[in-house]
Amino acid sequence: MQETTVSAEPFLKLKDLLNTYLDPDKVTIILRAFEIGNAAHKGQTRKTGEPYIHHPVAVAHILASMRMDHESIAAAILHDTIEDTPLTKADIVREFGEFIADLVDGVTKLDKMKFRTRIEADAESFRKLMLAMSRDLRVIFIKLADRLHNMRTLESMERPSRRRIARETLDIYAPIADRLGMNSMKHELEDLGLANLYPWRHRTISEHLQTMTGHREEIVGNIMAAIEKKMDEASVPCRITGRKKSAYSIYKKMLAKDLSFSKVTDFYAFRIITQAETQCYLALGAVHSLYQPKPGRFKDFIALPKANGYQSLHTILNSPYGLPIEIQIRTEEMDIMASKGAAAHWQYKTGEDADGSAQVRAREWLMQLVDVQRHTGDSLEFLDHAKSDLFPDEIFIFTPKGKIIDLRQNSTALDFAYAIHTDVGNHTAKALVDKVEVPLSTRLDNGQMVKILTDPDVQPLPEWLGFVATARARTAIRHYLKSLRQEDTVALGLRLLEKALNARGSSVEAITPERWDYFLSENLLERQEDLFHDLALGTTLANMVAAKLAPDSNLFPTDKDAVEALSIAGSEDSAVSFGACCQPVPGDKIMAFVSTDKGVVVHRVSCQNVHEFRKHPDRCVDVVWAPITKGKFPVAVRIIARNTPGVLANISASIGRADSNIETVAQPEANPEQATLLFTISVKDRDHMARVMRRLKRNSYVIRVNRVG
Repeated sequence: MQETTVSAEPFLKLKDLLNTYLDPDKVTIILRAFEIGNAAHKGQTRKTGEPYIHHPVAVAHILASMRMDHESIAAAILHDTIEDTPLTKADIVREFGEFIADLVDGVTKLDKMKFRTRIEADAESFRKLMLAMSRDLRVIFIKLADRLHNMRTLESMERPSRRRIARETLDIYAPIADRLGMNSMKHELEDLGLANLYPWRHRTISEHLQTMTGHREEIVGNIMAAIEKKMDEASVPCRITGRKKSAYSIYKKMLAKDLSFSKVTDFYAFRIITQAETQCYLALGAVHSLYQPKPGRFKDFIALPKANGYQSLHTILNSPYGLPIEIQIRTEEMDIMASKGAAAHWQYKTGEDADGSAQVRAREWLMQLVDVQRHTGDSLEFLDHAKSDLFPDEIFIFTPKGKIIDLRQNSTALDFAYAIHTDVGNHTAKALVDKVEVPLSTRLDNGQMVKILTDPDVQPLPEWLGFVATARARTAIRHYLKSLRQEDTVALGLRLLEKALNARGSSVEAITPERWDYFLSENLLERQEDLFHDLALGTTLANMVAAKLAPDSNLFPTDKDAVEALSIAGSEDSAVSFGACCQPVPGDKIMAFVSTDKGVVVHRVSCQNVHEFRKHPDRCVDVVWAPITKGKFPVAVRIIARNTPGVLANISASIGRADSNIETVAQPEANPEQATLLFTISVKDRDHMARVMRRLKRNSYVIRVNRVG
């Protein structure tokens, strides 16, 4: 087989570019990286048929065009060596040091053989990438450049692979580029993604755009001349450019707003680049005096930068040609930041960017992601969290001290609390929006001021997961509930074992350390807590464990009163559940069944399922209500009422006046005279339930009321 000849031309072009901004000694290091990478990839080719080394050199060229530092360029040339060649990280450390080796390792994917599916492997690779990014932001610059070159050469892949890679690019990598403020890269990734995912749609939109641009050249020239004249009159030094809409942005608007192509593209777009921030506002005033602005269509991203650090003034004007004009106004520095984002000033290596810079904002975002992944055990769940924040429209919310917190759209007051700090979110008692108390589930609007009041006794509730919108809040709530559940189940498991041992005339304290060690070792358990957890979940039965821990004890102690029933207070949270079939409330006679999938489930003794439970006595547990119970308990009530207007509101009011909340309501059947209503209401105990029922019976609309189950 004939060996593919490696052309030096790509590297020579890279070298020429590097010499324009890097010192000779830095270029020498990159040359050494090329020599080692070229040798490592010798004999390897891409799907295109060209030598493999051309790919990492092209990736390095993309980074060099962004004026990245020499370590990033060297790592880009070596970025596939650990994965695809015999070269190891240790080899790279010896040759180039830890910094470059860590960058290469950060970009390297994981071994897919460790995972059950490709999706799982890709999710874990993404998780690894995010963690590497948090240590050194340059990892993602290399990865994005790698993805961009792969997208540019994707035509050599099979159609299914092209679609998969294009979808991944649009779902993950283009949004990451957007989050980092790297708009130029984002737009190219999106355009290439659409072209490979939906070739016909991309081609049709692109052809229409070219045709439309040609038809409007004269109008565009007239508008630009008018703007230039107005800027001269206002003494605003600037340059003005026409701005093209991308095929992908048009495609997204057509989908989102169900618009035709012409309605999406019917406007002119221009960009005014000034030399100073004050000149941006002068330019804004000038264009507003030239053409009438559209009400409500002005956005100031200079005073309130986007989450990715993007700064610009956006305004839409009415043109004399019957179509709107969109104008963006920014400084030269803002324009560079809009294009390159967090990578814009990396080569200066200051590490002390201004507080609002793209790098600082990117770092803050990454730290939030690291916090999310720390409490997320599953890679697929972490990927979902990250994708949900990649990245919707932002809203800006103010703290009482004037600090700006940026959140995703549809965020609630509780999301705001978690954005301040996890402990604030976990103990949020009240939220004041513009000084008015609102429910924690209230959706926030741009520019509102929110104050959070905390209470150390408040804890996250499972229902909070139903309305929070941010990954940070969801992960923090789940983590808290999981740790709480662990504590609850361990405590309940201990109580179950104590009860089983008491039945044998023994106790947990009576078991010797030696017997504990032997039992745990025999059952492959590390700690007693692991056993208690299994007991509470029903995967291990307390009676069987008690028989092994205390085999010589009396199974039927003479003092029957010594074996106490397990008390249920309603404060066991997720460790104890209540049967949906009979919905027991304090005051009902109860028993419990230890299920293998639900753990300890409490039922009324009169429940229709108890007969079946009694066939498994080893899983039945004697339980009683504690003297003091906590919380409210759901109970189902069937009401036969007169079918007249306002009946539902009237009955609901009666339930509310009895200090009970309505959880659900349904109307399974009705006729012209009567309606059957099924309510699930919450009560404190059996006495409270009786009070609600008496009040309902006194209601003139109610014919009959009874408890269900």
